[in-house]
Amino acid sequence: MPFARLASVTTPTCHIGLGLAAVGRPGYINLGRDHDLGEDRSVEALRTRTHDLLDAAYAQGVRYFDVARSYGRSEEFLAAWLEARPDVDDVVVGSKWGYTYTAGWSADAEQHEVKDHGLATYERQRAETDALLGDRLDLYQIHSLTPDSPALTDKELHAKLAEAAAGGLTVGFSTSGPAQADAIRAALAVTVDGEPLFRTVQSTYNVLETSAGPALAEAHDAGLTVIVKEGMANGRLAEPHAPDVLKAVAEETTLGCDAVALAMILRQPWAGVVLSGAATVAQLGSNLHATVVDLDDDQRARLAALAEDPSAYWERRAQLPWH
Repeated sequence: MPFARLASVTTPTCHIGLGLAAVGRPGYINLGRDHDLGEDRSVEALRTRTHDLLDAAYAQGVRYFDVARSYGRSEEFLAAWLEARPDVDDVVVGSKWGYTYTAGWSADAEQHEVKDHGLATYERQRAETDALLGDRLDLYQIHSLTPDSPALTDKELHAKLAEAAAGGLTVGFSTSGPAQADAIRAALAVTVDGEPLFRTVQSTYNVLETSAGPALAEAHDAGLTVIVKEGMANGRLAEPHAPDVLKAVAEETTLGCDAVALAMILRQPWAGVVLSGAATVAQLGSNLHATVVDLDDDQRARLAALAEDPSAYWERRAQLPWH
């Protein structure tokens, strides 16, 4: 397991990873992104921004970097950063397949990505990822697995994934939607030759959407590394959009809403890596303060009460505009 490398890292920030969804393409659904990125969304501008974020993250102890085929040029940007730093040999790199980026570097595209969990898509995107990341790729995940995904029952696909795992690649999956817990449990049951296929799970979990928690605990107990994404609820938990309760607790701790929101996830015993989706170096620095947030029982209870019905949460997420 590549995440075993993190066991020897002593900095608290090794439990925070950097996801490049927000900076690998000009359009994304995070609130406040227009302010974060400004008007220049050129390839060169976002490449430079991504490399600055990677530099800052690595310097502050972050050792997991997360990209995907559908995150625009995120794999390309990360690959160039790694190539320019051959001495950086202690990071874990994860990518995802299953969505194809279709926006053509436009924030106003009618369709930004197309989902397909079929074997042909896996083979095509695996070749595309290999061409960029090569042997720097540690983890390859099915992107946004749902209970109705054919990837849960496609034995030919499972055999190909098991073949990749036998060659040293860790195989995992991510989840999305109100039935995340069902998808996680279904994936835990997938075996090849009697052995579990998946070794990691990446799911949405935050103070507004906690429904996957019990299933993630089961995955952890089964030996999977749990990666948490969208801990900031696509910007809904950041200033100025954060709920009043979160703002109040943040003021009590003298740290940011983002640090408090991420700290609530870090305290979960099953959380292996919690992703920062920062779009600026300043945001990243604030996110990393999550490791020093100390919340008392009353503060945790007040924050826990913010949890929404999963269907309502995902319905609202689906309505977020691409910026």
